[in-house]
Amino acid sequence: MQSQVDHKEIANNFPDIPPFPDDVATAPLLRLSLGKLLAGDPAEYAKLFQASTDIGFFYLDLSDSEQGSSLLGDADTLFKLGESLFDLSLDEKKKYDFSGQNSYFGYKAQGVAVVDKQGNLDRNEFYNVSKDDIMGVSNPLPAPGVLQESRAQLGSFMQGSHAIVTLILDILNKQLSLPKGTLPNLHRRQAVSGDQVRFVKAPPQPVDDRRTALGQHTDFGSLTVLFNRVGGLQVLPPGADTEWVYVRPLPGHAIVNLGDAMVKFTNGLFRSNIHRVVAPPGLQAESTRYSLVYFARPEDSVMLRRLEGSEQIPRIRDGQVEEEINSKDWIIRQAFRARVDLVDDIDYKSAGTEQISMKIKV
Repeated sequence: MQSQVDHKEIANNFPDIPPFPDDVATAPLLRLSLGKLLAGDPAEYAKLFQASTDIGFFYLDLSDSEQGSSLLGDADTLFKLGESLFDLSLDEKKKYDFSGQNSYFGYKAQGVAVVDKQGNLDRNEFYNVSKDDIMGVSNPLPAPGVLQESRAQLGSFMQGSHAIVTLILDILNKQLSLPKGTLPNLHRRQAVSGDQVRFVKAPPQPVDDRRTALGQHTDFGSLTVLFNRVGGLQVLPPGADTEWVYVRPLPGHAIVNLGDAMVKFTNGLFRSNIHRVVAPPGLQAESTRYSLVYFARPEDSVMLRRLEGSEQIPRIRDGQVEEEINSKDWIIRQAFRARVDLVDDIDYKSAGTEQISMKIKV
C-alpha cells in the first residue's frame, strides 16, 4: 500500500510546535476526504473500504467541509481545556479515579500500567469523559470544576465526532451489503455505551531514557477518532518483515482507526491494527504531547460476534468458536489488562483481536 499523502503539500507543523522530522519512517496511510464521503463519492467509499481491510488506519481531512471545520474548532477548544485539566494538582485529579469502581471513566495517573516485558510503566496521564454522562444518557459523574464548566463544549465535540462515526459506519454497512442500519444501530448516540472523550498528556521523556510511553495494543471499541499535534504514535503494519513506523500528525486532519469490535463483527475482514506511543521524534521530543480522542464503542448489551446478512463477511469455519462476550464486559477486560493496581496477571502487550478474537477448538 502506498501513502496517499504528499507531506510537502501540507504545513510541516502546527503553530508553536517543532516540525516533525522528514528522516523517520512513517506509516503509508490513505488520506480520505470528509467532504467527498459526505457527497457519496464512490472512489472515496472504495478507499475507506481498502483502509478498513488493509491496515485499519487512515487520515480524514476535515478541512474541506463545514461539518469537519466545526469539529476542528471544537477540538481546538478542548486542547486548551485539556491543558487546564492536567494543570490541576495530582491530589485533586486522583479524586476522580473511578477504576476501583470497575469504571474506566475519570482519571488515570501516569505510571500505573505496564508497557513492556521489562516491567516499565506508562508515561501518560488520561482523563476519560463519558459520552452518556455529557449527553444525558446516564447520571452525571463527579468531575473537576474545569470539566463541569465545559459540558456544552464537550457535548458539541461528542456530537460532531459521533456524526463522523455514524457516517463511516453507514458507508461500511453499504459496502458490506448488510441490512440497512445494521452497524449504525449498534452505536446509537443516545444508547448506553462505553463511548468517551479521552484527554491525554505525555510530558517530555528524559534524554537518556526515551522509550515506550503507552504499550502496544489494539483499540477495543469500533472506531477511534484521534486529534494530535506532536508525533509519538506508531503502528506495526501487517507483514512478516515490518517494523514500527510513526504516524505523522497532519494539520486539518483526524487520524481514524478501527477497533476490535469491527473485527469481531466481520469475522476478521476488517483490521484492528497494533499500535503504541513512544517518545516523539526529532525536536518534538522536548514537547509535551497532548492528544484528544473520541472512542466509539458498541452499545453495552451488544454481543461481539459475526454479523449476519452479508456474503462478504467470512463464515464461521468448522471448529471455530466465537467468544460469548458483550461489549461492556469486553471493554472492561481490555481496559484494565495492564493495570498493576487492579490485576495480578499483567498483559502488557495485548493485541486484542489480533490474538484472541476467536478461540479455535483443537
